[in-house]
Amino acid sequence: MPVQRAGRVLVTGAGGPSGISVMRAIESDALTVFAGDVDPYAAGLYLVPEARRAILPRGDDADFTDRIFALCERERIDVLVPTVDSELLPLALERRRFELAGIQLVLASQDTLAVCLDKWLLFERCRDVVRVPATWLVDEEFDPESPELPAIVKPRSGSGSRGIRLLTHRDQLEALERDGSLLVQEHLPGAEWSLDTLANAAGDVLAVVPRERLRVDSGIAITGRTVHDASLEHFGREVARLIDLTTVANIQVKEDAFGVPALLEVNPRFPGTMPLTVAAGIDMPSLAVGEALGVPLGDEPLRFEEVAMVRVFEERFFPFAEIEALVEQSGGSVT
Repeated sequence: MPVQRAGRVLVTGAGGPSGISVMRAIESDALTVFAGDVDPYAAGLYLVPEARRAILPRGDDADFTDRIFALCERERIDVLVPTVDSELLPLALERRRFELAGIQLVLASQDTLAVCLDKWLLFERCRDVVRVPATWLVDEEFDPESPELPAIVKPRSGSGSRGIRLLTHRDQLEALERDGSLLVQEHLPGAEWSLDTLANAAGDVLAVVPRERLRVDSGIAITGRTVHDASLEHFGREVARLIDLTTVANIQVKEDAFGVPALLEVNPRFPGTMPLTVAAGIDMPSLAVGEALGVPLGDEPLRFEEVAMVRVFEERFFPFAEIEALVEQSGGSVT
């Protein structure tokens, strides 16, 4: 369902599957889409005309929000859609500044982001309502004898599969740095699911689309399917309510040995496998961008179909001078 209302939209993280999935979903005669990324070789930059490409600072740069704001003002951007985790909190902290300039952010609230981007806070928030894995914070009070083996160790902050390890020996637990930056979790051997969840600005959950991750590469599902499952949809609604979701999030769960789903993490942004949910009938990027442009989402539940997906590579061809121009903008050099 293409966006019908006119607007100028900047999507960040154009080198990642999340940014690319949003750009493809919102393609519309009514919208003028801009693409931004830190890397001049980011594939998604070349999905838009040359004049609408921008090299961005990293989300953790001190001048990140100032430079993004200046870019949005210069290009008369109406809606900003960040898709990189490190950008989310800095932009949420400056939301009022952007809104006063007429720039709407498709972005969860500061409080929601703070909970979702810290897995320990997320489990503390959700553990009395939904199943969460047994979890230990690796700090000075951590007892390496407590977790059953095998166990999972992961960063307290971060997304995807980065930094996640399966530990099989007690001495591996004893060797962990106890600075509070790691979590140890119960190992869940069952199927893994992603729950693409859409809520409107009032916090009404309009859709939860369970996706089974059939084949995963570098944290991204390359084969998957959507499934109608009332228990998973209820799980997603409960988590969305607990984190006060008012936009799009990707809730990841994994089943234990008895087939009971448990919460792994919440990515408070568009996921890289959003095209599957769009193909199933719920175009979350277009709906969210439309709401930011003033088109109400309503409060009625949205329906989806069961479909399957495999990913393929797609090439794009253009003069090398277009890459050189962005490399120069980034201050780098072509090798």
